[in-house]
Amino acid sequence: MEQPVLSTQGRRLIASGPLDLAIADCPRGIGAVIGSPDSKDLIAGVLVQPFPVYPDDRGYFLEVHRMCAGLAAAFAPETTQISAALSYPGTVKAFHFHQFQHDCWTPAKGLFQVVLADLRVGSPTHGLRNTLYVGALRPWRVLIPPGVAHGYKVVGREDAMLVYLTDRFYNPSDEGRIPHNDPGINYDWETQHK
Repeated sequence: MEQPVLSTQGRRLIASGPLDLAIADCPRGIGAVIGSPDSKDLIAGVLVQPFPVYPDDRGYFLEVHRMCAGLAAAFAPETTQISAALSYPGTVKAFHFHQFQHDCWTPAKGLFQVVLADLRVGSPTHGLRNTLYVGALRPWRVLIPPGVAHGYKVVGREDAMLVYLTDRFYNPSDEGRIPHNDPGINYDWETQHK
């Protein structure tokens, strides 16, 4: 497992409210690549669940979510928001985090390089990063708890569609932003030539 270099508690983002958040100083890289939904390298509180895709000669069908079931079972229907984002090939959208909101991501089209970084001081995985390749080739839903920075890059040559549920309506005061090239997270967005 990747070990971040913690300078005291890292660079503080929020030190009041429900979460104490800080960016640890990580070595350049992509963190742990998650290859199975039950990987021991997953950031604490992140959950991954495969979902079925039903292809036929007309295209495919996927069930995004059932309310009160699966990863979003605890989401109250009266405050759940369902949104979608279409991104073009090569697009990077990163990073943001929430103090209260849970996100549940379902890739509906294309392939995403999802990046997670644990900002929660006191978390057993504080400072760790995860990379998940999810989408048409790996249909996984991802539940992202508050305090875990998240973002993605669209990989491949086609547009990608992300459908996501949140357990709260959008509230800009709950969202924090971190540049995609933050020197503490130090994520390597370049193609990994191995």
